[in-house]
Amino acid sequence: MNIKPQLEDLRVFCVVVRNRSFAATARELGLSKAAVSKRIALLEAALQDKLLHRTTRSLSLTPQGEIVHSWAQRILEDVDLMGEALSHEKATPGGLLRICSSTGFGRNRLAPALSEFARRHPQLEIQVELLDRAVDLLEEGFQLDIRVGHVHEGTVIKRRIAKNRRVMCAAPAYLAEAGTPLVLDDLKRHRCIAIRERDQDFGRWDLTGPDGLASVKVSGPLSANNGEIVRQWAIDGHGIILRSGWDVEREIAAGLLVPVLPAYYQPADVWAVYPSRLSASAKVKACVEFLADWFARAGMAA
Repeated sequence: MNIKPQLEDLRVFCVVVRNRSFAATARELGLSKAAVSKRIALLEAALQDKLLHRTTRSLSLTPQGEIVHSWAQRILEDVDLMGEALSHEKATPGGLLRICSSTGFGRNRLAPALSEFARRHPQLEIQVELLDRAVDLLEEGFQLDIRVGHVHEGTVIKRRIAKNRRVMCAAPAYLAEAGTPLVLDDLKRHRCIAIRERDQDFGRWDLTGPDGLASVKVSGPLSANNGEIVRQWAIDGHGIILRSGWDVEREIAAGLLVPVLPAYYQPADVWAVYPSRLSASAKVKACVEFLADWFARAGMAA
């Protein structure tokens, strides 16, 4: 079999797999849906295999498509790294850099940093997605995850780029009504606003305190998967929250929120996480170094 797939066809195929949609792929790449369909048809013809199952409502990979997708990702990454190696002497990282982060940190801290990074590296195309859920970097095609909290995967490279901790706080009105917790067990009788976000266990707060590690089960009528919603509910007096210091420092300074049990906190440093295959990527290295310096200047030095 004379296999001669085109790189651009492989690239379009990977975007289709990530989006699970021809229409979404067309919007992302600035192509027509017909052009995307043609690219996939050309790839299938070159490989002499059907790669996708398509219905009016869904799109999925065939077994052959799974194999091609795995190889295509590696091939495209190697091509990008080859280009970076050739241009290394120019010290001008270029190409596409796909970054993900959580919503609150992404909007309030990462976005301003990347704005300056983009200004310094106009040859880069930077795409950012904010997701309050676990992310599979390889499967979803991200080259860099800026993550708040723990990194559980053993197959990635991680670098701490900023120090951070989560603290408990509540509105003065709530504490006036419900009382101020004096010991950790007091939280069990309080309304606590739980969050489903990345590394956090829903309904359980693992904390570091004067006697080391401690864990407390919390509950309450309100919960969300978005930190900004949870913070606003706390300001409105609905209960106690556990949020990153950077996320509530202004509200605490303004008296809108009050620290609760300040001797306890949850470590939640900021990490740059990326696939091990990209350890030599100039654009990933440049971005990670820049962010570490940016957060250090912002008082969050790692």
